[in-house]
Formats: sequence, C-alpha cells, structure tokens
Amino acid sequence: MLFALAALSAAIAIAAGAFGAHGAEAKAAEYLKTGGLYQMVHAVAIIALGGQMRGPAWLMLVGAAIFAGTLYAMAFGGPRILGAVTPIGGTLMIVGWLWAGWTFTRG
Repeated sequence: MLFALAALSAAIAIAAGAFGAHGAEAKAAEYLKTGGLYQMVHAVAIIALGGQMRGPAWLMLVGAAIFAGTLYAMAFGGPRILGAVTPIGGTLMIVGWLWAGWTFTRG
C-alpha cells in the first residue's frame, strides 16, 4: 500500500507541476510548483526507504500530502489560512528524514 500511495503521490506531483508551469498564474503557479517539487522528492524517497524504513516513509508520505495539499488548495482558491497548516507537513517530512538518518546510524 505504501508504494502504491507513493506512486500516486508522484503522479499528482507531476500533474500539479505541469499545471503550475502551463495553466496557472502568479502565486498559484508558485504554490503548484513548490508543492509538486516537494511531493515528488518525497515520493521517490518513500519508495527508496519504504522497504527498510516504513515508519520514516509513512511520516514523509503524510507530511508531503499535508504540505503539498495545502499549497494546492490555496492555488485553487482555498483560504490563505491553510498556509498555517503547511508547516505541519514540512515538520513531518523533516522528522521522517531525521528518523531515517538515525536509523542509518544504528545500521
């Protein structure tokens, strides 16, 4: 399930980035490109880590969904207050990376 969700996440990231590059304007385009970049990087990381580090991978998946999802929502007219939620996703991604790094050191 984790890998299937990571693949879906990558597909959404491509669609968001493409729309940001070709169909959106100004701030909306910036939100879509930023969300797409972070979501794609983490989709690949999830696939790379998921087999050995399921905990960090799930944190990254949830974090990327919150981070990118709030940016996408704002790009499509959602309330700007969602920007206050975006850092929660970023924090989860950071914690996922720190957890993965800690796990690597325990080797």
